[in-house]
Formats: sequence, C-alpha cells, structure tokens
Amino acid sequence: MFGRSSVLAKGSLLRYFSSSSSSGVLKIGDVLRQTRTFSNDDVGQYSKLSHDVNPLHFDSESARAAGFEDRLVHGLLVASLFPWIISSHFPGAIYVSQSLHFRSPVYVGDEIVGVVKAISIKQSKKRYIAKLSTKCFKNGELLVLDGEAMAILPTLALEHD
Repeated sequence: MFGRSSVLAKGSLLRYFSSSSSSGVLKIGDVLRQTRTFSNDDVGQYSKLSHDVNPLHFDSESARAAGFEDRLVHGLLVASLFPWIISSHFPGAIYVSQSLHFRSPVYVGDEIVGVVKAISIKQSKKRYIAKLSTKCFKNGELLVLDGEAMAILPTLALEHD
C-alpha cells in the first residue's frame, strides 16, 4: 500500500510516483513509473537520429524470419524511458550510468511500463547520488528490460506537474 500517488496523462504517457511516505522527498524504496506505447513514428524518428536501420525494425518479414512476431522497437528507445522518468521528477539531474539486460522483445504498439526504484541514496556536498533499479514491463507484467542506473540529483524533492 502506498501513501502518495501522482498521475499525469499526456497522450500515451502515464506517470506515477509511489512511496510509503507522504513527504514528497525521494527515499530508498520509492518507485517512479511511466507508461508509454511506442508507435511506428517513434521507431522511424529514433532510426533517423541513431542511424539504426536494421530491417528487424521496419520489415515484418525480416523480423519473422529472425524468429520474432513482428517488427521490433529499438531496445535503446525502450530504455530511454529511464532518463525520462528521472528528469521529469528531478529537473537538472545528471545521468551517470546505466546497465541494461534485454529480456524480451518489444513490438510497435506494445504498452510498456518503465519503473525506476531508489535502492541507495548518498549525499555528496549539495547533491545526491542515487543508485536506481530500472525495469520495463510489457502489458504491465512481462519483464522486457532491466538494469541499474546512477544519477546525480540536485535535490531529493520530487517535482510534480
């Protein structure tokens, strides 16, 4: 059971913060979430920026021949949920590192929930170094991506729109 929850709806984006406290300050165990459904346009725009034109992202036949159900969303596009979640709650945060393990494919149109959980927080001068568990789930239950991130936060106060 969580004492505080914030929800923001923007198109295909849904944002949540869950905490056992009501202080509005990030604590170990707190969870930040955003939901997003990746579209054909998202895949196309990401491909233009990254120059990743692998046919698995654009051609259903190629994807099926490789053993997938259909065209894949770029894994790093899915992982982009993590810095988005962090920066939307902590403007000015500095993303330091991210480990990633791709567990299951994400297809265009899949609903993905990005989850960031604070696992350690250390103060360093006037900033905070946060170690974060990072996970993405398809349709709310199937783990598709996980890892850990480190971020330098300017404050522990959570920003809410």
